[in-house]
Amino acid sequence: MRHWKCFSLSQEHQKRTRIKTTTPTILCACVINPRRAVWYEVQNLKGTGSIMALAGVRVIELAGLAPAPFCGMILSDFGAKVIRVDRTKVAMTVDTQARGKQSIALNLKNPKGVAVLKRLCVQSDVVLEPYRKGVMEKMGLGPDDLLKENPRLIYARLTGYGQSGSYAKAAGHDINYLAMSGLLSMLGRSSEKPYAPLNLVADFAGGGLMCAFGIVLALLERSMSGQGQIIDASMVEGAAYVGSFMWKSRSLGLWNHPRGENLLDSGAPFYDTYRTSDGKYMAVGAIEPQFYQQLIRGLGLDDADLPAQMSVSDWPQLRETFIRVFATKTQAEWSQVFNGTDACVTPVLSLDEVLSHPHNKARGSFFKDSQGEVSPRPAPVLSRSPAEPCRSRDPFIGEHTRSVLKEYGFEQGQIDQLLSGGIVECNEAKARL
Repeated sequence: MRHWKCFSLSQEHQKRTRIKTTTPTILCACVINPRRAVWYEVQNLKGTGSIMALAGVRVIELAGLAPAPFCGMILSDFGAKVIRVDRTKVAMTVDTQARGKQSIALNLKNPKGVAVLKRLCVQSDVVLEPYRKGVMEKMGLGPDDLLKENPRLIYARLTGYGQSGSYAKAAGHDINYLAMSGLLSMLGRSSEKPYAPLNLVADFAGGGLMCAFGIVLALLERSMSGQGQIIDASMVEGAAYVGSFMWKSRSLGLWNHPRGENLLDSGAPFYDTYRTSDGKYMAVGAIEPQFYQQLIRGLGLDDADLPAQMSVSDWPQLRETFIRVFATKTQAEWSQVFNGTDACVTPVLSLDEVLSHPHNKARGSFFKDSQGEVSPRPAPVLSRSPAEPCRSRDPFIGEHTRSVLKEYGFEQGQIDQLLSGGIVECNEAKARL
């Protein structure tokens, strides 16, 4: 059983204990057994004086594509120490969501590499793996194997179709999972084929985000039971759950018409986007009568000359009117017209424009990292322990191999043997360039 002790170390105490940090910091001792403790620095103060919500949580993330890296980034943003396990002999990673993570490169085709990974896993709090069903079991790293050695381990399995069912071992992507969830059938314009809204719904909302939610739930439950558990995160089910409103609102008549002809799927002219004179767009969401009236006034129209808002048969005519009027001004001009109103009309901002918008700027909703790239600030914002995302560049593959192995109790001689044998790779030199 693990026992955790966390406390602040002064600079003098750091010297005596030979634990080096640059500022007074918070350290945790993870006592695996009475004779051994693993010390590590919590991602903590960041100059704010507060400890982030997931400080002290160690995560082993098996390198994968979009959903799992996003899940790992969420955990890292909120204070967890996330170690991404990359494969050796790989020049570069396609993981663009490695913010705040460390990287260790392991040769998992060699049993010794698998043994190293197992040692990392059983000394951590969370394992996040994105492989198809059975891959981890073949390496002897399945949840049954690891939970025997660390009953407190949380083992998160993020896949498209889940760990059971006839599709459990099938390949797929966001569009496939979205199709299987039922939601894709509802997405698209009238008289057009269904379309996937990028790869947002299944990969990220139903996949990475829901998996991170499951991990946090399991961590909370473990604080009471002392036991870890397995998380079966299916992107099909995650996407469907995110879309629960679609099922629960069917009795309200919101989806009685064909795809693209309903209130919230671009069927209503007052819930759509419109092109402005400068080729940009405005988003309109004036559903409630009082908001709709402000929209009409802002457009300079007379309600008496228009069909009733909820006259579905007249929606095409009303849409043509809105198209004509919005095309008479620029996006900036329409934004000025509707600023300060409750017409529910906003500019459709590009990724390059969000940082400078006054509202986003006032809240710090987006930030630039050390490379000058713009990213959204982690959400939601916690009052006492907000996320403090790392602003430095993403790690190179194997950049932290030595330091991670040392942290997990490997001796220098063992590390040298692993390096010389091609079991691990270290790219510290590349990181210093």
